[in-house]
Amino acid sequence: MKYILVIGDGMSDDPIAQLNQKTPLEYLDLPYFGVLAGSEVGTCQTVPEGVPAGSDTAILNIFGYDPRTSYTGRSVLEAAGVGVTLKKGEVSMRVNLCAVEEMDGKLIIHSHNGGNIEGDEAETLMKDLLADPRFIPAAKKAKLTVHVSRTFRHIGVFSDVDETAVFKTTEPHNVLEQDVSLYYPTGAMKEEITALMKVSYEVLKDHPVNKARIASGKLPANMIWPWGAGRAMLLDNFVEKYGRNGTVISAVPLVWGIAELAGLKHPEVPGANGDLDTNYEGKVDAAIEALKNGDDFAAIHVEAPDEMTHAGKLPEKMEAIRRLDERVIKPLLEKMPALGDFRILLLSDHKTLMSTRTHDGKPVPYAIYDSRNPGTPSRLDESTAEKGCWLPEGSHIMGRLLEVDA
Repeated sequence: MKYILVIGDGMSDDPIAQLNQKTPLEYLDLPYFGVLAGSEVGTCQTVPEGVPAGSDTAILNIFGYDPRTSYTGRSVLEAAGVGVTLKKGEVSMRVNLCAVEEMDGKLIIHSHNGGNIEGDEAETLMKDLLADPRFIPAAKKAKLTVHVSRTFRHIGVFSDVDETAVFKTTEPHNVLEQDVSLYYPTGAMKEEITALMKVSYEVLKDHPVNKARIASGKLPANMIWPWGAGRAMLLDNFVEKYGRNGTVISAVPLVWGIAELAGLKHPEVPGANGDLDTNYEGKVDAAIEALKNGDDFAAIHVEAPDEMTHAGKLPEKMEAIRRLDERVIKPLLEKMPALGDFRILLLSDHKTLMSTRTHDGKPVPYAIYDSRNPGTPSRLDESTAEKGCWLPEGSHIMGRLLEVDA
């Protein structure tokens, strides 16, 4: 028996006026989603009440790790995903490259991902920032080390941090088009982190990379934004917990980190970038290959619907969902029978709302397909799911997929 989890990050939504008060899942024709819903469809509370809504808390919960007891902060998961292990007295943070603009004497944030910067541009900007004589003293005072990536996502580690320190930072994707000064840190090390943000803008605003981006009509990546503080985190081994070994396919360090801490493999797929043009086929092929090579379980995470919603792009969010249906679910249904009986769980980790461009912790629809009992194709959307099963504890859904009590 083979088991597959597919997460369409942020694809669930509330009704939208432009879609005749339907959600994207309700509005779109998604035939392969509908095949999955033939076996079981329902609604799942992936984000426990009182827990901040985010991919970190929701995906932990989906994998069976209740964030109310296991969660210490988002960035520690991302750090683990890129091979950074925290030591005693260290705190990690996600360090975004953001796009800001001076308007009427204020700095306004336009993009949490620096206009979706990646590759040589992202790496060059961060390395030049870290080497700049204006930034070095601020980093030294904060005892900050930055692990540079080739995306807008970087990992910062602060050392010699008091065990009782409480950090209060804001997710940049939740405050787009607002005054940056309203969201500087207010907790531990607020002066040091604020100084890092301000100095980074002075260094990066006139960087040749950003001048070239502006000239070509792109947003500049001209300020760092540390957030999501976390300390060392331990998760139960997935194989010991469920008796299933497996592989997790994603383009984002957060999901790699959950896999790493759970003892699951997480290979990188060429061309998988977390955006609308990600390598959907490559992700499917990697999952199928892992199952062929003896794994019982494979997970495929697609970030694009969430990123498109944060960017406020409804047509692109809908296109990301269409591609998930056509280029992930369809080929899985075509290729999996050659491996024998199988089950597929498809769901959104959390809602991401077009109305606010932020995450929401309300329940999300899910479908579990069983090749032994395919049923009659239905729909996977919010209104249909409300008529089906109800799972109040999201941490139980992995056991439901794997047919295991954990």
